[in-house]
Amino acid sequence: MNATQLKQQLTDNVYRSIFERLYQDCVVAKDRYITAVDRFVGLFGDRDNLRIFSAPGRTEVGGNHTDHQHGRVLAGSVDMDAVAVVSDNHSQYVRLLSEGYDMIEMDLTDLEIHEEETGRTQSLIRGCYNYFKQAGFAFGGFDAYVTSNVLRGSGLSSSAAFEVLIGSILNGLFNAGQIDSVTIAKIAQKAERDYFGKPCGLLDQMACSQGGFTAIDFFDPNVPVVEKVAFDLTAHGYVMCVVDTHGDHADLTRDYADITVECREISRYFGKDFLRDVKVDDFYASIATLRQQFGDRAVLRAIHFFCEDVRAEEEKIALQQDNFGHFLDLVNESGDSSYKYLQNVYSNSNVKSQGLSLALALTERFLGGEGACRVHGGGFAGTIQCYIPITRLEDYRRMIDGVFGERSCCVLSIRPVGGCEITQ
Repeated sequence: MNATQLKQQLTDNVYRSIFERLYQDCVVAKDRYITAVDRFVGLFGDRDNLRIFSAPGRTEVGGNHTDHQHGRVLAGSVDMDAVAVVSDNHSQYVRLLSEGYDMIEMDLTDLEIHEEETGRTQSLIRGCYNYFKQAGFAFGGFDAYVTSNVLRGSGLSSSAAFEVLIGSILNGLFNAGQIDSVTIAKIAQKAERDYFGKPCGLLDQMACSQGGFTAIDFFDPNVPVVEKVAFDLTAHGYVMCVVDTHGDHADLTRDYADITVECREISRYFGKDFLRDVKVDDFYASIATLRQQFGDRAVLRAIHFFCEDVRAEEEKIALQQDNFGHFLDLVNESGDSSYKYLQNVYSNSNVKSQGLSLALALTERFLGGEGACRVHGGGFAGTIQCYIPITRLEDYRRMIDGVFGERSCCVLSIRPVGGCEITQ
């Protein structure tokens, strides 16, 4: 359909049923989509084959830094997403403009890794195309305008949302939507790892691709065990929030890398590549030697993994059994473990900047034994995650915004749908 027809369908609420599943405010969503269609036309002109795709950000619920050790996680896709208005351009070129950035133009006859693209958006596109090609899937060129409200630097995985968006576009335009969400997540992860240059587990891409509360076991990352978990926070009188402390993410690469390096040191002592393959009893029996060889922090981080891996499974079961009180207790335990053992709440390179620690302290004081809070995502800077009683939300928001600035507290809604086409 062309732009006029698509905008009319949006105005007539043709997509209301899916919007109600994806967003808290359908009116805002509709206006956002109409604006995106207009901007596509302003860039590329009108087309008679316009389509719209969406991929959500994600929030880590349990399993802090367990995925890269082949552990278990609990995650949820959220109602912030990357949206693309797209047209198959029947060529071997991609032209994509993401709001706030320069136009990307890419020749699909060249899908090799370009070192100068490391850390840049075009590397993600090129990587996704390469792994679609390697898997034997169909692909071609397209034009796209992309807009995203996934907060950058918030631990909500704006990069994974974009990768899954590209995978969803290629799936919809050229493969009749027949590629499953797990395969799209794997392709997205490999693009980020090999082309973008960021070592990462599969958690982010899986959560963005799957949708909803999702429990994932990465014991064999080639065949992850994925289980949807049906649960409604609001039915228990709570909302999930992330608090953006506006910490500086610069120069934190070493902090993130040290976690995987130290975990690998411990696992390789036992002849294993990942902590998931190490027997817990063997680990505890060897701590005296391990601390001498690798230092106390590496040992503590391994302790965090062994406990957090089990805890993620317990959180899944608590939600399945509708035992919300126990779930909150486990969330608090997870936060405590990340703080004391994993030690990813602030960076040792800048001890005067401890926004996450402060946000956790203020939240614990505010809650007074209610709810729960924990570090969110990679840590060291960025956000915390918390569960706040709905009746106290506005008071909490005022308190947090008063310290960290307006709109620092963001309420999230779990979105039941992962990467998808809106116009199918």
